[in-house]
Amino acid sequence: MPAVEQGHMLPATASLSYEHKLAHLREQLAALPGAVVAFSAGVDSTALLHACHDVLGDRAVAVTADSPSLPRAELQEAQALALDIGARHVVLPTDELSRQGYRDNNGDRCYHCKKELFVTVAEQRAAIAPADWVVVYGAITDDLGDHRPGQTAAKEHRVQAPLLDAGFAKDDVRRYSRDAGLKTADKPSFACLSSRVPYGTAIDREMLGQIERAEAVLRAHGFRQFRVRHHDSLARIEVAAEELDRAFEMREAIGRDVQATGYKFVAIDVFGYRTGAMNALLD
Repeated sequence: MPAVEQGHMLPATASLSYEHKLAHLREQLAALPGAVVAFSAGVDSTALLHACHDVLGDRAVAVTADSPSLPRAELQEAQALALDIGARHVVLPTDELSRQGYRDNNGDRCYHCKKELFVTVAEQRAAIAPADWVVVYGAITDDLGDHRPGQTAAKEHRVQAPLLDAGFAKDDVRRYSRDAGLKTADKPSFACLSSRVPYGTAIDREMLGQIERAEAVLRAHGFRQFRVRHHDSLARIEVAAEELDRAFEMREAIGRDVQATGYKFVAIDVFGYRTGAMNALLD
């Protein structure tokens, strides 16, 4: 099973039926001596962990990188999901903020984040899994058309992407998740807190904590798909299109609560949530 290649070319398996993709995935997982699954509790990595555990049983272990860029709510959800699936779960402290390239937050930030995870897994390997177990992560075909420098780190460390190699797109992952009864089947997409910061703005622990507190406000108000984009003293709020009307109706309450987290100004983005919004700054 080849490591992830960066670029836009889809694997040949992408044109297969869902049933054939699933058979291909299971066949490749069965050939592994064991799997160390990079597990964020997102839709893709949860489906991958379930598939690995279903095929490999105790020869699959979930590893979650615990750092300031991971909200506590997501860490708790990762722990609960791994327990539901029945997989052993290792919470591995990582320190991407110690990497200058990560703090500088240029266009390659995700490279430094993934590199920190993969290096830490290698350093702690004896306590996690046998040396011949393969590290895998949840890249899918949808990721090939976006700015994903983390794929370069995966290639360098020979990390494999079984879902991508089997041709899985987001719709396939959600179908698998529904069929498996996973709680993440309809979970909105999520990315680390650092993705809320414009490229070129240096990242620190205090900033990430502020973003986490601001997003907790939106979660407490019942919003499902949201981002708080950090622009110094301004919080730019994105919510899903279907939730925009309610956000504007609640604008004063949202504004006061977000200001209480330390922002001086609060704005609701009229275009709503869109994935990879900060990548537009790279054009």
